[in-house]
Amino acid sequence: MGFQNWKEEIKHNITTAAELVANGFIRPEDEAALSKVIERYPMSITKYYLSLIENHDYTDPIYKMSVASLNEKDTAGKSDTSGEQSNTVSDGIQHKYDNTVLLLSTNVCAMYCRHCFRKRMVGNSEKEVLNFVDQAVDYIKAHPEVDNVLITGGDALMNSNKVIEKYLRLLCEVPHIKFVRFGTRTPVVFPNRILKDNELIKLLAKYTKRKAIYIVTQFNHPAEITPESMEACETFRKNGIPVLNQAVLLAGINDNSATLINLFNNLVAHGITPYYLFQCRPVKGVKGYFSIPLLKAVDVVDATRAGLSGPAKRFRFSMSHITGKIEIIGKTKGGRLLLKQHQAKNNEDLNNLFTVAVNEEDTWLPDQFDYQLL
Repeated sequence: MGFQNWKEEIKHNITTAAELVANGFIRPEDEAALSKVIERYPMSITKYYLSLIENHDYTDPIYKMSVASLNEKDTAGKSDTSGEQSNTVSDGIQHKYDNTVLLLSTNVCAMYCRHCFRKRMVGNSEKEVLNFVDQAVDYIKAHPEVDNVLITGGDALMNSNKVIEKYLRLLCEVPHIKFVRFGTRTPVVFPNRILKDNELIKLLAKYTKRKAIYIVTQFNHPAEITPESMEACETFRKNGIPVLNQAVLLAGINDNSATLINLFNNLVAHGITPYYLFQCRPVKGVKGYFSIPLLKAVDVVDATRAGLSGPAKRFRFSMSHITGKIEIIGKTKGGRLLLKQHQAKNNEDLNNLFTVAVNEEDTWLPDQFDYQLL
């Protein structure tokens, strides 16, 4: 099916359980129950991403990341494991670390990943988003300690070019901003947003000459590395915009060293920098389905690093905890986690090196936990 542009194409996403049945992705007898899951946690899957599915069941990594599951009815976990609400200074503006402001620029995604830690959120109109840009930039101007901005969502590149251009135009006028990051999974799940929109590329290429722009994306499995997704990333790179990757460690998808070695080596081969590997946030609808125990995760990451060369193992294995970004370095001979406060909400905690005792089944640290400083 041919589409005139990406906005027309996105209208044909699979969004209902009935469509899953019609396309042979779920059994008819599961439609009613899955409809209730989708009512709570919306589903939207691009035709491109659906085309990557090889097996129509939850053994397929692409299927598992995109098709709603009855496992999402599990109410274990919290809605917000990282304290986003407490770090929100105004609607859509988060300021957790002194030098970084995070902007939730939209609540729209090309595809709603089933492991998303913002499953609780809904969308805004473009008029609301344009008004928000002014408010966000005014806040940044009033805080000279801020030297970088992360524009995310939702998916930052699901904003219109008009909105993206306004962000860049205004931020380029703020002298204390050194660089801007766009958090987006469009190269992975909807590369035509990039490949079929020359206007987007032209405006990014224009503004990256004034302020450094980085694309921060999320490839989680080698099956997502396709000619289309790599062409999208190369389009950024050849226009002077580096691409960084933040993978998430996910049960049944990439929780083994062979898969991660394949993933990171392929990313580096295409000029994409492994940036972070994140412990999956155990939010409601995710915790019992995608999260793996911390001690097992350390073993997987250690085995992965052992199979990689320098450029491919530059990533930090981290968790976005309520206290800040905690780097998970490894574990001691006594079975305690060895951790470093890589970024901290409270500056006095920054760079603390410490150990924590965890149980075999623990997938996350509680908001308050006992630790031993080193």
